[in-house]
Amino acid sequence: MLTQLQIRNLAIVSAMGLELSDGLTALTGETGAGKSILIDALGLALGERADNGMIRAGSERAEVTAVFDLDGHQAAADWLKEQDLDEAGECILRRSLNREGRSRAFINGRNVPLQQLQELGGFLVEIHGQHAHQSLLKSHRQRHLLDAFGGQLELTERLARQHRQYRIDSRRLHALTAAGNDRASRIDLLRYQLQELNGLNLTTEELAAIEQEHTRLSHLEQLRDSCSEIVNGLDEEQYSLRSLLARYAERLGEMAQLDESLADPRQMLDSALIQVDESLGQLRNYLIGMEMDPAGLQRLEERLSAIHDAVRKYRVTPEQLPERQLEIERELQQLDHADEELADLTSRVDAQRIAYLQLGKQLTRQRRSTAKRLGEEISQAMQELGMPGGVFAVSLHPLQPEQATANGLEQVEFQVSANPGMPLQPLSRIASGGELSRISLAIQVATLQCGSTPTLVFDEVDVGIGGGVAEIVGQMLRTLASNRQILCITHLPQVAAQAMHHFQVRKTTQKRITRTEITRLRETERIQEIARMLGGVKITEQTLAHAREMVNLASAN
Repeated sequence: MLTQLQIRNLAIVSAMGLELSDGLTALTGETGAGKSILIDALGLALGERADNGMIRAGSERAEVTAVFDLDGHQAAADWLKEQDLDEAGECILRRSLNREGRSRAFINGRNVPLQQLQELGGFLVEIHGQHAHQSLLKSHRQRHLLDAFGGQLELTERLARQHRQYRIDSRRLHALTAAGNDRASRIDLLRYQLQELNGLNLTTEELAAIEQEHTRLSHLEQLRDSCSEIVNGLDEEQYSLRSLLARYAERLGEMAQLDESLADPRQMLDSALIQVDESLGQLRNYLIGMEMDPAGLQRLEERLSAIHDAVRKYRVTPEQLPERQLEIERELQQLDHADEELADLTSRVDAQRIAYLQLGKQLTRQRRSTAKRLGEEISQAMQELGMPGGVFAVSLHPLQPEQATANGLEQVEFQVSANPGMPLQPLSRIASGGELSRISLAIQVATLQCGSTPTLVFDEVDVGIGGGVAEIVGQMLRTLASNRQILCITHLPQVAAQAMHHFQVRKTTQKRITRTEITRLRETERIQEIARMLGGVKITEQTLAHAREMVNLASAN
């Protein structure tokens, strides 16, 4: 539950701290005193959107801190643990705004994205504003309330997952079926392409070898002339390199006999002469084996031309042709087995549709039972809220098979007859704002018991209600507070009298500076505030007695 709410420099609030308890807490005050600022502040702490216009004039930054006791609220505790944000039994949410328009959010002192703050806030607080009934006019909200009341939210999730998978496979089946007419021509094209590439029979290793051999044959005459020139220079000319080396080696041999230190140079020249002889042998063999091969060159050029034609046709590099061939083989194999896949997918889609319909029918049965119970409970609440003879019903309108959705096989619609003898009409057609407000409260009272949110905030949902009906509203809120923390901003003394804790919100102006203050009321102060709400400007002894009686009666129940 919410234990503390601290506000700094927000709107007309300079600094405010609120210590809260469990049960029903009433917040009252004159119109314009700033009661709605408390709701705005709490909304900020829970991750609602904000702008720097909310910052108090003359201040650079606003800040809101909300402290929650998580004792007995396992869902929020588990979420915090999963996000590695947990602290021992407590949760502190903080939100700051500055003039530059930046907003920062914190959970237990750690900076977090706004989305995380919003997600956690959904576990902690539920706010019902003055216009909460507007959301009840929407079909999806009515459906959710019905399913939550009946405890079938898990079943609706299973149905939604089944429907999603069914739709995914159905689209795949449709695509395969639609492609069936083009499949034969595609297979023919792929087989032709595969035959062409198989005929080319190119490998990555062969490509390098072909290019190397083509380079050699293209420069064969240049290679022969150069080799002949080298051979002549090494051995066959008058002053060839070999003859000079041989002569120099012989002279060094003679000199080594005179000086042994010349033996090593002589040995080196002998080794060089051996290397030259070996090189000459290989070069002569190369020249002997060299033949001009115009036909071979022509064959290589034709091969390279075929390769480059394929490169242009398939829009790949020469090195990528073998991979393209494998891709065509794989696609052809898939298409050749498409009939099998189509049969398997058809069978799977049929099975999924059967499973979806089974879940949908199960949900329909549960919704019918739940709709009857929910209608009866809300109808009973309407009688207590000053609508005698009023009837509430939850109608389920079956959908055609092709219209069935992830939400089920029917459309949920709340219907109301506000007066005896009047036909049921959709809730959206209720003309009277007061009636709609009371019906909304009846729906909330009937369905809130199925929720798990520990703190509920009602922001003047009792507008348009008065007299005995207002007292019943207060009693309903007090009943809800037996297992929830209820915060209620109200103008009705009948509602405020039912509260277990009472705060007064006041707006003061000093030295042309306006501030909003909030005070926890003691028993006598509370009597004074309820008397003010009953009697207006002039409070008489009779008004005070009436206020005291209302408080005493509420405490006795």
